[in-house]
Amino acid sequence: MFSRSVSFVVAGAAGAATLTAASAPSPLYPVYQRLWGFSAFVLTVVFAVYVFALLAALLTVGSLSDRVGRRPVASGALVLLALGMVLFAIAGGTGALVVARIVQGVAVGAATGTTTAMILDSAPNPRFGSVVSSAVPSLGIVIGAVLAGALVEFAPLPRQLVFWILTAVYLVLAALVWLIPERARPEPTSRESLWRSLRPSAGLPSAVRPVFFALIPSMAATWALAGLYLSLGSSVLGAVLDVHSHFVVGVVLGVFFAAGAAGTVVSTVTPPRWREWLGYGTLALGVLVTMAAMLLTTLPLYVAGSAVAGLGFGAGFRFAVNALGEAAPDAQRGEVFATMYIVSYLAFSVPALAAGLAAERFGLEPTAVAYGALEVALILIAAVAGIIRAGRQIGGNELPTVVDEAELPCRTS
Repeated sequence: MFSRSVSFVVAGAAGAATLTAASAPSPLYPVYQRLWGFSAFVLTVVFAVYVFALLAALLTVGSLSDRVGRRPVASGALVLLALGMVLFAIAGGTGALVVARIVQGVAVGAATGTTTAMILDSAPNPRFGSVVSSAVPSLGIVIGAVLAGALVEFAPLPRQLVFWILTAVYLVLAALVWLIPERARPEPTSRESLWRSLRPSAGLPSAVRPVFFALIPSMAATWALAGLYLSLGSSVLGAVLDVHSHFVVGVVLGVFFAAGAAGTVVSTVTPPRWREWLGYGTLALGVLVTMAAMLLTTLPLYVAGSAVAGLGFGAGFRFAVNALGEAAPDAQRGEVFATMYIVSYLAFSVPALAAGLAAERFGLEPTAVAYGALEVALILIAAVAGIIRAGRQIGGNELPTVVDEAELPCRTS
């Protein structure tokens, strides 16, 4: 078995690699459109079926690791993800692409809550655990977008190589996660109760509910913007900003998510009372700058706005993960994070699907600008919800929902 520190590294790698699959196809979408002649709306449908499959997995197996252990769920999900990559590599049309996205979505849905719980279980302290668990989604998406863009532009087998590489990575990680010690052995589970747990459901422990519901606007604001970048982002860069290099497209998409990873780190050195507002402020500013860049057709301004918005994405998501991680009982973390991802991925997919439909009727640039305006409205709602929550805490003489992690006792295995 791995030591605690090695287990933490492997869990973080598994968490990042899982989300690498989410962005790897993004630089290829314009290629698929040219090859198979589908519209922007069909593109967002291909994007959305992945998310709906992911949500189905979260609703059924999202909390399974709380019952049978982290290792079998994480390993099985990584093997299934490898299968999804093979299907991408051999895809020969839109139908095959949809099937690959469905398999990928089920695998990512099974893995996300489990790998997040594994990271927190093996973390040396709560502060480091919350930073890494918040940063790995953005880091994984950066790797996927940049790697795919580079291979499509410069490598042989431009539509297949990235998926063969990821297939090998997932199979190696599927073996390595078996060497991570379980935090606590689950109670023996009868076959009947196990099958009952697989019925579609989502739940939250009562202690977590006030924190969770107060954070829904924040989760919606951050993930709705990420959905736009991964669904229509490459099309916006090509059609609106006249970028035709797949590598540059991958890099620009990566800027947003790389800044997201940086935002999680920046939030750790920000005073606790300002962490939530760091996320909202930079997210809103970045969106406004990217809207101006699209109207002015200025790529450098768009990149700058993406970086600022990404900083807000990372800071906002880390705030939510930290709040829920501290509120959740250790034995129910898988369930809590699975529910968190259900809300996040609904925000990730539904607005993007609507944007794809709108782009067919109104055009890509007006749709992207209107999407930005919707994003700013979501941020304002999240900010108002934060102000109301803070007022209730002060009025009721309650402790703040999120405290400085340095003041929290370190959980040990």
